[in-house]
Amino acid sequence: MRGRVQLTAVVLLAVALPAVAAERLSLPAAMARARESAREATAAADRAQAAAARLKQAQGFRLPSVSLQETWMRTDSPAEVFALELNQQRFSFPAFTQSDPNRPDFLTTAISRVELSLPVYTGGELSGKVSQAKLGASAAKDNASWAANQAALAAAEAYVTVEQAREYVALLERARDTVKAHVELARAYAEQGMIVRSEVLRAEVELAHLDDLVEEAQGRARVAEANLAFRLGADQGTVWELDPLPRPAPLAEGLAGWLASASSRKDLEAARQGLRAGELEASVRRAAFLPKVGLVGRSDWVDDTLFGSHGKSSSIMAVATLNVFAGGSDRAAVAAARWEAKAGVEDVARFEEGVRLQVRQAFEEATTARQRQQTAMQALAAAREAERITEERFKTGVVKMIDLLDATTARREAETRELVARADATAAALRLAVLAGRSPESALP
Repeated sequence: MRGRVQLTAVVLLAVALPAVAAERLSLPAAMARARESAREATAAADRAQAAAARLKQAQGFRLPSVSLQETWMRTDSPAEVFALELNQQRFSFPAFTQSDPNRPDFLTTAISRVELSLPVYTGGELSGKVSQAKLGASAAKDNASWAANQAALAAAEAYVTVEQAREYVALLERARDTVKAHVELARAYAEQGMIVRSEVLRAEVELAHLDDLVEEAQGRARVAEANLAFRLGADQGTVWELDPLPRPAPLAEGLAGWLASASSRKDLEAARQGLRAGELEASVRRAAFLPKVGLVGRSDWVDDTLFGSHGKSSSIMAVATLNVFAGGSDRAAVAAARWEAKAGVEDVARFEEGVRLQVRQAFEEATTARQRQQTAMQALAAAREAERITEERFKTGVVKMIDLLDATTARREAETRELVARADATAAALRLAVLAGRSPESALP
């Protein structure tokens, strides 16, 4: 009994509490959220951070490097025992003359060494790698910007799809209500003997068909909502209350303007910087033919215990290295870098041509979509007027039920075409903006 009372209280409390309102979301807010939370955008931003860290890594090779080393050994090697006793500053000449230098006793030695090295000249290798790292960091930043625009575009397209799906569901529900009213009117006329029963049955078939269409459209709307949540980096069960889409605006400029802005598209700029980094590779490889000069300084503390300091010594060295012969591998590396750079020039040139082609295609699609949307609006107005006239004629007995159903179907199809054309025009304008190197937000009225 007590359990039933608790259950009843929980049910009453759930009924009394107001339903949690869905979060409101506008199209600009969806794009901004995608830039911050979409997986592809965050991954690209992380890669940009990694490229910046690699630049710091390359720059760090120009600075002195300091290392600390602790070595412990026990040896009876005659030469090493002699040298290590000197380094420990425990060498005794009388003891040396009284013993057999060829068969010394085991000597325990610990060496603490601090070493500093500084590259002075590397034949341009370090400066070339730093320049390559700078270009890589800049390219990664541009790629991150491009990925953010792509994520915003994908979110915008998903937003448009959800709006389209929801409006299509509402359209079908209105059409179903209209046909349901036709069915009731036909039944009333059939009872009065004004029409035959076959016309009633035909209307009922159309009503059942619309029930199926509504159910199918609702399923597609749920999938579209899950896709929007996926594009925004949210749980796929999240549902938003969306602001209405603005009417598609005509394109503000001609093809030439879009092509001009596409020349500075972020992914294209990243490819150009990658090409410049590749062209530097030949210079980096040529450093193998030049000498490398560096300074090395170290201090040693030598004792018979770890970290001891009985013996002390310091050294400063200048080291120069020249690669005289490496079997031709260095020349081959330089030649390979040059050929790779030449191939990169062709790749980037092809990329630029492809970008211009993409913009041309997107411009034509956006223009056509806008014209199709205007035509669909005119057709919808005509279909609505035709349905109104047919319904009046049916009520006066001039036309049959099948004619009224055909007019209603034609109006529904016109509404569907207008809905699809409007969504296509909006999405095409967004795609054109991104492919032309602009933010998708710039396509909004």
